[in-house]
Amino acid sequence: MKEYRFQGVGLSRLEMIDADTPSVTGRQVVVSMRAFALNYRDLLVAEGRYGLSSIQGLRPFSDGVGIVKRVGPDVVGLSKGDRVMTSFFRDWTSGKPTPEGCTSDLGGNVDGVLAEEVVLPEHALVPAPHHLADVEAATLPCAGVTAYNALVARGDLLPGQTVLTLGSGGVSLYAIRIASALGARVIATTSDDTKAAWLLHQGAHDVINYKTNPDWPNAVKTLTDGRGVDHVVEVGGVGTLAMSMECLAMGGHIAYIGVLTGKDGAINPFPLLAKSARLDGIYVGSRQILDELGKFMGRYDVRPYVDRIFPFDEVHKAYAFLASGQHKGKVVVAIQDS
Repeated sequence: MKEYRFQGVGLSRLEMIDADTPSVTGRQVVVSMRAFALNYRDLLVAEGRYGLSSIQGLRPFSDGVGIVKRVGPDVVGLSKGDRVMTSFFRDWTSGKPTPEGCTSDLGGNVDGVLAEEVVLPEHALVPAPHHLADVEAATLPCAGVTAYNALVARGDLLPGQTVLTLGSGGVSLYAIRIASALGARVIATTSDDTKAAWLLHQGAHDVINYKTNPDWPNAVKTLTDGRGVDHVVEVGGVGTLAMSMECLAMGGHIAYIGVLTGKDGAINPFPLLAKSARLDGIYVGSRQILDELGKFMGRYDVRPYVDRIFPFDEVHKAYAFLASGQHKGKVVVAIQDS
């Protein structure tokens, strides 16, 4: 069996190696993996910027889909041949986050899924939506769950509300699809007119180019007749948070997710007070939320956008493409076509 493990910090130290075929006990399940999705967080891990004490020997990636190959004697909900997705947090099954659950992140504090076969507890796996191909279903565990948690599980998004998304990455694309399916209006931002046209095609109702219109909060207010938006899916971080607060309507909600512009800097929280607004920190979500998302996508026929697919032996090229920032939506690695 082939798998990838870090032999030190940096992508040059990520190596494909031979490993023993995993065995199972109790409620463990062996999954024959078929596709994996990359996230910005995977770059942080590889570069030693994720806060881990060491990545020596770590197998990366949280997001994957595969076929159940073997089950332990105590497994009750899965059978050989079932197609499943991996939950981002191996041991956060439901309810509020806990320290124990949030330190069971695959490809971070515990081994990830970038292998031909992996063994995981039954509670870390969720049936994959039937209408999605493997390369599509593989994108749900991190970006999809994050967007769904931000807007639905924690955000209580309602039809007719207005959502602001930033950029054209995986979480933002999921947010556009989810909000549109629920009858919300989406205003998106981007730095490129070509991407602006593409975002309209993906379901955004209005798009603002923040490079040619640097005062984009004022543009948001103009588009909403001065009211502002009900929800912001904030993936930028400190560099965009102050402007996102400007965009909020009274009683609005910011789902604070990303650190694309960095983590350090001073923020004045007064606009949240003045607008009686809410700021939620969103750290992906539980297995239960992944299960709810899969059912939601089936019910509304929502599909993610996969930009490019790389073969299993070209993982380094997949990382490089993600790092280039040229992607729209998700970057995926596949062991076989589906």
